[in-house]
Formats: sequence, structure tokens, C-alpha cells
Amino acid sequence: MTDTADLHAKTLCLDTHVDIPWPEPPDPRGQTDRCVDYPKMAAGGMDGVVFAAYVPQGPRTPHAHEAAALRAEAMLRSIRASAAGAGRRIASRAADVEAAFTAGETAVLLAVENGYGMGEELSRLALWRGLGVCYLTLTHNGHNLISDSAIPVPALGDAPSLHGGLSELGRAVVAEMNALGIMVDVSHVAKSGMMQAVEISRSPVVATHTCCRALRDHPRNLDDEQMDALRASGGLMQITAVPAFLRNADADGRFRASVADIADHVDYAVKRMGIEHVGLSSDFDGGGGVEGWRNAAETPNLTAELARRGYDAEQIGLLWSGNFLRLMRAAEAVASRG
Repeated sequence: MTDTADLHAKTLCLDTHVDIPWPEPPDPRGQTDRCVDYPKMAAGGMDGVVFAAYVPQGPRTPHAHEAAALRAEAMLRSIRASAAGAGRRIASRAADVEAAFTAGETAVLLAVENGYGMGEELSRLALWRGLGVCYLTLTHNGHNLISDSAIPVPALGDAPSLHGGLSELGRAVVAEMNALGIMVDVSHVAKSGMMQAVEISRSPVVATHTCCRALRDHPRNLDDEQMDALRASGGLMQITAVPAFLRNADADGRFRASVADIADHVDYAVKRMGIEHVGLSSDFDGGGGVEGWRNAAETPNLTAELARRGYDAEQIGLLWSGNFLRLMRAAEAVASRG
């Protein structure tokens, strides 16, 4: 085993944002055409994964909100059932993830992507936490009742801004998430809402799948001011493997990126924020995938690229899981204090 392979094997590698196909997710126990299934995770030394129940934005009506809630909860139950059926450990707290790694088991965590599924019912948050949700992404593309989105959707009637950031409901959502120990994910959130969430959240916030706007001017990426706010508040940005977030389009209009491009964004973020505020995610099965890291089986290639650039074992451990677990613990501590 090479030094880099040994380093990767000893590192708790946690991919903090992976989507699942819906409404017919294939059984992840066998080889599938998904970027992430359990055989690929085992082959690539991926020790844990956050499967996200993604809810696309739709009309802001009671009927549509109820349908979105039912979808989110069906997805969460499906993730739990498939993990339990495969003998994987369902982890809702940082200690669960670490215990799974120590035992040589795969940890499966859950999240909801898009607070749209909540509608105006704060009680949904407690239900989701009870199902194991560790974070909620406040918006997706399109404004919802919680916050403005970084990418308005004119087809849904979106103006550039709906609330001027977080709505009053959105502020209540952040407070309730803090009380429950659910991390606040500001990926997809408009800068105004993101900065407000950083200011009012009692636990540090995370952007689970984003990149650096200084390197790629995309509305989903974080600019230097946003990165500075995360650093000052103890928060975290997870550099992700979406080619359009990493590089400009080629002359033929296609977005192509590699593990080197991910590492470029990591380098920039670490220099701007410090190693304690940067992490990694793939957004696999939701648009993520670059040359060298197209599925979970290729995960060691990213570790090798980071090691080649001089990141040591401790730093690589922070990037892959240590910083995210710190935020999980912070959210748990805030909830325990009430």
C-alpha cells in the first residue's frame, strides 16, 4: 500500500452531499448506474455519506407545500429503510459517525434539500430531525417562503428578490433548527439571506456544496465577503465537484473540470478562511462529477491530489470530515442548552 493509499484508508472520508434518484431509487446494496452506491463507497474508501432528500421548488401554495412535504418524508424513510436493510449505521450525531468508522461500518446521514417542503409548518422540522436529518438546505433554485434563492426562477414568477433575504418565517425556521440541533445549510441561498442566517444562527452555518466565486463567477458560489463571514462565525464551506461551479465553460460551451480544479478552490478557501472552515462534498447524482472523481469509487484520487499539494494527514482529515463533525457537535451543543 502506498503512503497516499494508507493515508486515505486511515482518513474518515465523509461525503456531505449526495442526491438520490426519485421516485424509483435503485437498491444501493448492489452495483448501480448511480455515482454513489455501497459497493462504490467500499471500493473508494468513502466511510460515510449524507443522502439528501431533494425537493424541487414549485408554487408557493398550501397544496403544493403539502405534496412537497410528503415527498421529502417519503425520501427520508426510503433512505433509512435502504440503509438499515443493507446493515449500514444510520447516524444523526457526530459521535455516531465516529463510532461507525471505528467499527469499520458505513455511516449514513440524512438531510433535506429545500425548506420548501416545510411550507409554513415549523412542526415539520421536529419530524425531520426525528427521522435523522442533520441539516436542512434552506432553499433550492427559486424563492420559497423561508428565503430568497441565489437563483430566482422566472417561470415560477420570481422577481430578483421576494423577502430581501430571510423572511420572518425564515428567521423562525433558523431559530427552530438551532433548538432541534439541525445544521443550517445556506447553499442555494441568496447572499442577503445567507449573511442574515450567519448573523442570527446560534450555531455555525454550513454551505454544504459550493465553490469560490473569486475563481468562478457563478451565483451559487460564495464571494470573499461571504467566506469572511463564515470564518468569523465559525462556519464552514464545502467545496463541491460540480464542473460549472469550478470552471468557466470551454470554447464549445461545455463545463469540464478535474480534481485539480477542486483542489484549486480548496487552496483559495484555505488561504482566505483557514483550514478549519473548509471541507469537501461531491453533489454526486445531483450534477457533481469531475475528471478523477466521477463516482465514489474514485474518491482516493482527490485525497492524492490534496496530499500532492502538501496537505498533511491532519489537514486532510479536517477537510474530509473533521470540520463538518465539529459543526454537527456545535449544533448538538446549542440544542442541548435549549
